[in-house]
Amino acid sequence: MFIYESVIALFCFLGLCRAFYLPGVAPTDYKEGEQIPLLVNHLTPAIRHASNVGEGNLYWKTFIYSYDYYSRRFHFCQPEGGPVKQSESLGSIIFGDRIFNSPFKINMLENKTCETLCQSTYSKSDGVFVNRNIRADYYHNWIIDGLPAAHTTYEVSTKDQFLGTGFPIGELDDQLEAHLFNHFDIEIDYHKRDEHRYRVVGVTVKPASLDRSGLDSENDKDKICSPELKKITLNRNDETKVLFSYSVYFKPSNTVWATRWDKYLHVYDPRIQWFSLINFSIIVIVLAIIIAHILLRTLRNDIMKYNEINLDDDISDESGWKLIHGDVFRPPKNKMLLSVLLGSGVQIFLMSMVTIIFALFGLLSPSNRGSLSTFMFIIYILFGIASSFVSGYSYRLFGGENWKLNLVLTPTVVPSVLFAIFIFLNFFLIYVESSGAIPIGTMFAIIALWFLVSLPLSVIGSILAAKRPLLSIPVRTNQIPRQIPSQPWYLRVFPAMIISGIFPFGSIAVEMYFIYSSLWFNRIFYMFGFLFFCFVLMILTTGLISVLMIYYTLCSENYKWQWKSYFIGGGCAIYIFLHSLLLAGSYKLTGVTSIVLYVGYSIVASLLVFVNCGTIGFITSFFFVRKIYSQIKID
Repeated sequence: MFIYESVIALFCFLGLCRAFYLPGVAPTDYKEGEQIPLLVNHLTPAIRHASNVGEGNLYWKTFIYSYDYYSRRFHFCQPEGGPVKQSESLGSIIFGDRIFNSPFKINMLENKTCETLCQSTYSKSDGVFVNRNIRADYYHNWIIDGLPAAHTTYEVSTKDQFLGTGFPIGELDDQLEAHLFNHFDIEIDYHKRDEHRYRVVGVTVKPASLDRSGLDSENDKDKICSPELKKITLNRNDETKVLFSYSVYFKPSNTVWATRWDKYLHVYDPRIQWFSLINFSIIVIVLAIIIAHILLRTLRNDIMKYNEINLDDDISDESGWKLIHGDVFRPPKNKMLLSVLLGSGVQIFLMSMVTIIFALFGLLSPSNRGSLSTFMFIIYILFGIASSFVSGYSYRLFGGENWKLNLVLTPTVVPSVLFAIFIFLNFFLIYVESSGAIPIGTMFAIIALWFLVSLPLSVIGSILAAKRPLLSIPVRTNQIPRQIPSQPWYLRVFPAMIISGIFPFGSIAVEMYFIYSSLWFNRIFYMFGFLFFCFVLMILTTGLISVLMIYYTLCSENYKWQWKSYFIGGGCAIYIFLHSLLLAGSYKLTGVTSIVLYVGYSIVASLLVFVNCGTIGFITSFFFVRKIYSQIKID
């Protein structure tokens, strides 16, 4: 009961940390009549939907790539003089944000009714394309004063009402016929600061589909926005003319500027999340206590027994971990590669931990678009000094001598693999004309940052590692290696990965759904208190289970523990990848491009987790092995 109450108290503390909010941008005050810019961002898919294609067969269908708002096939109205691209952060560009100005004219406290934008003509092929994306549930993403234009929605299970970011480009009727939205009722909530200053604190949009065929925008202005008009359908067999319009309504609100994001931050079915997190956390914590108790008790007895033995007697040890003391610190095969992976793992771990902590205290708020991803990228580059230090130090500890090659490989191997995968996937994004395709200029900027910042820091890290004295090794290494006896099946590398990986994965599995929803379907992820707790729990569980499996490996007289500890620590990456495939099955991804992108980025995420957790597994195992062999008397 005490443990349960303690966990609840900890979650409450994390919830308070999550609610602590520091704005990422300064508030903007508007005077009456002053223009409020409406910016348009990319078109993004929703998480899941039902759609109908062909002869009326109902099935789930999902795309995961975004489109530019002004993509030629959507024919949305453009501002006079053409769209002007807005400045964006590096993180925004990488994650597909493409922000432009718009033809909408909005002025503070000036209501407008049925203002026409433009008339667009859709060809037969473009009509089919737009109808497909209506069925694919693509969303508009508008931005007004830094706030995403939202639609009012509610959760079915809890009946909670909240604001969902964006709004659909169209809808399906009862016969599953697609209708394009061509009229937008924009409702802006404002907070009055004083007699002449106002702030935007909320934006909602109610779209409508209105067929204006046969009406004139000038002579029939009182009719073109009538809700009695039938819905417009893009003709598959002929051209279709569509008239776009909008209305603006201002509504006073008591919401202050500092809390205007609260309506967007919704926890889906919180009772299930709390129940799952608390119960699995208790299971993992109790399991960790039991494993640690067994391990420490067994080790204490082993060390006492070994130290009581007369070293002059000829004995044969039953458990066997002392018998391999002359080989346990023998340098591993491919020590260069292992050193490079260890350095990269430390770099990824530090980046993840620092980013989560900053986000936990509200320093990376959603009001500052792209701040989270930009911060991650910059921190990753800066921690190149830690990566090269750990890599160079490990390489020296393994007896390596080619330190120059280590200096070159450490900052290039893992980033090069990731960059190559991103370039490969970028071709698929270019093929479907997605806004997520990274521009060539951004790629060159990333490469320039890498060579100008990361490589010099790596050189400094390698120099520091070369000057640092090595840790003492408690036992001498024999010249001739021992023969390793046959190993139990559960101690072989792959079965050990499968057995060990389930525990760290369980601690992070609850948050995986929300992380993937944020990455693929433009949902705001803000539960960094939960994420921090799960991340720490995953790291602790990884270290503990790695130590336990390495202890059993040593007892079976297998001294090749270095690579094994790395693979055991990274075992949870297998479950993360399999879990992503299960989610892909529930999403019902459609099209080769969507499948390739999803699987490709899931592989990237799994590789990052593997390198991160594998490093944790090795480091904890190394200090464990060093500790136990320093506690016994060696002849």
